[in-house]
Amino acid sequence: MSSDLKAADIALIQRIIPHRYPFLLIDKVIDIDGYQTATGIKNVTMNEPHFQGHFPGKPIMPGVTIVEAMAQTAAVMVGTALDMADKNMLVYFMAIDKCKFRRMVVPGDVLQLHLQTARGKPGGKVWKFTGKAEVDGEMACEAEFTAMMELPAP
Repeated sequence: MSSDLKAADIALIQRIIPHRYPFLLIDKVIDIDGYQTATGIKNVTMNEPHFQGHFPGKPIMPGVTIVEAMAQTAAVMVGTALDMADKNMLVYFMAIDKCKFRRMVVPGDVLQLHLQTARGKPGGKVWKFTGKAEVDGEMACEAEFTAMMELPAP
């Protein structure tokens, strides 16, 4: 893996972040531009466990899982740029700001998660990102969030 890699499939995603079913919320990451920008893709399907209770008869993807999908996209973007595959990197939320939901996300939707680094650099622990989640070009969610990268010791 190198910092000029432009995409991450599900196999590479699982080598970078520890999330697994039912909490792995992205299917691939495309258009990776170093640690500056990337787009995550989430294919929303009815067989996801949160739809059993959110809501019966009217399945809607919980907003917090949309924000989590943005964070996972950011972690894969940075992890790809910093060559973190198989290195047990962990990422923790520190803050979520200016979060707004604009449209419901339902089974059958393809969620595009557009992430941009607002602050952070290789070797740094604290990173800030801006994210926008869209379905068919329509805004579903936007948020800023801060995360701490727990990088393994060399």
